[in-house]
Amino acid sequence: MNLKILYRGPLTSCNYGCVYCPFAKTKNTREELAHDRRALERFIDWVEAHPEHRFGILMTPWGEGLIRRWYQEGLVRLSHMANVERAVIQTNLSCPIGWAEEADRGALALWATFHPEWVAREAFLEKCQALHRMGVRLSVGVVGFPDFKESIAEMRAALPEEVYLWINAVKRELDQLTEEDIRFFESVDPLYRVNTWLYPSQGRSCRAGATTFSVDGDGTMRRCHFIAAPIGNIYEPDFERFLMERPCSNAVCRCHIGYVHMDYLELGKVFGSGILERIPEGLNP
Repeated sequence: MNLKILYRGPLTSCNYGCVYCPFAKTKNTREELAHDRRALERFIDWVEAHPEHRFGILMTPWGEGLIRRWYQEGLVRLSHMANVERAVIQTNLSCPIGWAEEADRGALALWATFHPEWVAREAFLEKCQALHRMGVRLSVGVVGFPDFKESIAEMRAALPEEVYLWINAVKRELDQLTEEDIRFFESVDPLYRVNTWLYPSQGRSCRAGATTFSVDGDGTMRRCHFIAAPIGNIYEPDFERFLMERPCSNAVCRCHIGYVHMDYLELGKVFGSGILERIPEGLNP
């Protein structure tokens, strides 16, 4: 089977403190960090133990993973596995990047978010350019606040043309945006309006739970991050029996990592092989 997994272990700490972010509002203890490391290593061992499947893996930690050595080592290890097509992580890119030299750049990809209130544009851009020179697949994103427009424009001008710069719509504040704001965001990210919708999803067909699913640090499987009910556990024998077509039980789907898997939106045609790292087809390095 070709499977896409969204992995989220118990890590909850971050080195940034964005006021608008619902994540990473705690500081992990040494014991908690050790538990996170064991959970990640167990998951990677499990992937290696299932060569009969092809995996695309997106790590979506509640906190910042790449400042932890075990996430760097884990991605390198995954990237070299013959049964892993893509090993991706969401990151603020505040970590050193030398570890990426050890990875298989055909499989490694980074979903990097620029936080202009926490890092200088030049420092962030330098890492993006270095990763691009390495041949690492990379998308760069910014949260779509009007106050960030100048930083966004500067980032777009400085990034290599073939690096996709996406803008996350702040849905709770869309009614406060001017038409000029919206046109600006769309001039930078042609897919910006795609991210502004709350997509009707209840009863709709979705690959979540069938060929795409989320996994936590204990191996619990869920359809996606947005439906809490477990469907099984990857560490049980014959975990594949838990995977089946299920209509969505939520009224709407509001997040990119959820709605890209809804069949009626056909966004697989837009993102193709870059669906996990949020790179539209044709914009790959």
